[in-house]
Amino acid sequence: MAKREDISDYIIAPDPDGAGLSTAVQGIDHDGKPQVINVVTERPLTIFLNSQEIVTAMTIGDHPKYLALGFLRNQGMLKDADDVLRVDYDDDLETVVVRTASKTTYEEKMKKKTRTSGCAVGTVFGDMMEGLEGVVLPDLKVKTSDLYALASKINRTPSLYLTAGAIHGTVLCHGARPMVYMEDVGRHNAVDKIAGWMLSEGVSAGDKVLYTTGRMTSEMVIKTAMMGIPVLASRSGFTAWGVEIARQVGLTLIGRMRGRRFICLSGEDRLLRDVDPADVADEPRKSGRKGAV
Repeated sequence: MAKREDISDYIIAPDPDGAGLSTAVQGIDHDGKPQVINVVTERPLTIFLNSQEIVTAMTIGDHPKYLALGFLRNQGMLKDADDVLRVDYDDDLETVVVRTASKTTYEEKMKKKTRTSGCAVGTVFGDMMEGLEGVVLPDLKVKTSDLYALASKINRTPSLYLTAGAIHGTVLCHGARPMVYMEDVGRHNAVDKIAGWMLSEGVSAGDKVLYTTGRMTSEMVIKTAMMGIPVLASRSGFTAWGVEIARQVGLTLIGRMRGRRFICLSGEDRLLRDVDPADVADEPRKSGRKGAV
C-alpha cells in the first residue's frame, strides 16, 4: 500500500472520507461485470445577503459559510471593510445568511447576471470587470523550487478527487507550504471557499500563491486578482481571455505544471529560477491526478 502524504502542513486539508461528500453507486463495466464506485454528491446551497436571496449554487456541501462569504466577496457585494455581524447556516433549509451592519449594493448587481464557462454553472455579474482597473498586485518573487515542491505535494495529497473524481481543487499556498485546500464540483466554488476563509480569518493575500487543478479561465483570473493574490498556477491550461486579463492586471499565470515542466504566459518577471529543471523529478506517466483510484 502506498504511503499517504503527510498533511500536517495544511490548516484545512481535503476530507475524502467526509460524511455525505461521496456516495457508492453500482454499475456495469465494459465487460458486463458489476462494479461499485464512489461518486461525488451535489447539494443546492442558497446564499442570502441580509434579507435578499442572491444565488443558489450546486456544491458538495462542506464549508458552506466560507463559500457564502467568498462568493459575496468575489462578486464585489461584500467589501473587506464591511461589518459582517454573523453568518447563519441552516442545514435543513440548505441556506446561508450573511448579515452585515452596513447597507450593501446588491440591488444593481442582481440586474446583471451572466453564466460563466465554469463547471456546475457558476454565476458572476455582467460588470465582473468592475474594480480591476484599480487592482495593484504586489511584486512577490516566487522561487521555482517552491512551485515544484507545491505541485508535488498537492498532487499526492489525499483528496476527494482521488477517491471519486469529477471535482476540482484550489489551494492557498505560502512559499513551499500549501495552507488551505478546498474542493468542489466547480472551480469557482473552491476558490470562493478560500476567499471566504481568508476574509473570516483576516489572512493577507499579497504573499500568497493560488494553485488550482482546473483550467485558468477569465473568471479564475479575475477572482484571483480581486482577492489580491499575485500568482495563479495550475497543472491545467489557459483560456485566451484569461491570459489577456492576467497581462492587463499584472498577474503571474503559470500553467501545465507537470513534473519539471511548466509554462508562464504572464508575469514572468516574478519568477526566481533557483533550481535547474533537470534536477527535478519528472512526473510519472501514470499520475495520481489523472483520475480516481
